[in-house]
Amino acid sequence: MTERTSQRWIPAAKIVFDGPSQEWIKQRVGEILTSGALTLGKHTVDFETEFAAYIDTPHAVAVNSGTSALEIALRAFGVAGKEVVVPDNTFVATAAAVVHAGGTPKLVDIRIDDLTPDLAAIEAAITPKTAGVIVVHIGGIMSPRLPEIQAFCRQRGLFLLEDAAHAQGSTLNGRFAGTFGDAAAFSFYPTKVMTSGEGGMLVTGDQTMDAEARIYRDQGKEGFLTNKHVRLGYNWRLSEVHAVIGLAQLRQLPQFIESRRRAARVYDRALAGLDYAVPVASPPGVESNYYKYMVKVDPELDRPALKKRIREEHGVSLSGEVYELPLHRQPILQEYARGQEFPVADEFCDGHICLPVYAGMTEDEAEYAVGALKQALA
Repeated sequence: MTERTSQRWIPAAKIVFDGPSQEWIKQRVGEILTSGALTLGKHTVDFETEFAAYIDTPHAVAVNSGTSALEIALRAFGVAGKEVVVPDNTFVATAAAVVHAGGTPKLVDIRIDDLTPDLAAIEAAITPKTAGVIVVHIGGIMSPRLPEIQAFCRQRGLFLLEDAAHAQGSTLNGRFAGTFGDAAAFSFYPTKVMTSGEGGMLVTGDQTMDAEARIYRDQGKEGFLTNKHVRLGYNWRLSEVHAVIGLAQLRQLPQFIESRRRAARVYDRALAGLDYAVPVASPPGVESNYYKYMVKVDPELDRPALKKRIREEHGVSLSGEVYELPLHRQPILQEYARGQEFPVADEFCDGHICLPVYAGMTEDEAEYAVGALKQALA
């Protein structure tokens, strides 16, 4: 292995817990251990209440992962035996949640400008068996056509589910991700803009969905203190310790996002006018949280070699793509592509990289990282 020549190290991502947050978490964890109330307690309620207030939605249900939030919503929508429209460029969990809920994912291609299927592609995928549509906010970018898709789904009697795993704090015309669909799923995995260690949140404006989600997450029980099971649920609960970590991160989320946006502005300036490294810009009206800073490059570029060179020569670790493989090329999901072609998803998945971005990233670190990229690509 080539010895790294740089003395600097810029990680692809970084999890930030400052001193006051750590002390606050430690104190609350001590209280939890003393009380013996380790799951579905007051800290979970506080986490749900504060997250719902933050994005301005009536209901939020804390669960153990973003994937669980997706599957719970899909089960509550009753997708078993039906089809659900899913964009081809997303994490495997989006489609897998449909399958686990008994449905069939109907894959559709995306548009290159906002990485979301256009309405024509969605409409062409609709059949009598279609139950709903999932939209995914890739890298924190929302589609300005989301209200149009929302109106279409309502007109056709289809549910709209937002996979907002990447989009905590992203907005479209001042309205937060997670508030356009009939329900939305957020992830708090360690790499996300905010984390609870492991965890997720299902949000909705519908009281019935809220009640169903609370049943499903706790083994389908009618109530926490009963042993009467009314749904085929699962252990999708979030522990109190994870809820406390999530609360601490949520309260710093605006600061985390602002530091990411500062780094993104450095990248924007440095890459302006280049034809060999073109940033994926946020569409008009969209304020991304910059979970990822995506850059379009030559699809023929040897990305592993590029990432290795930048890491070893400059000490800069590029973030993972979103995604390296579209769903139709995932071995476990190829049967759902039904011989279709997805040229735009292929083009994007093969032709982008992600620069490092994290809470607390300094402008100097961002300048160094993008400088390393330009040297490697020039």
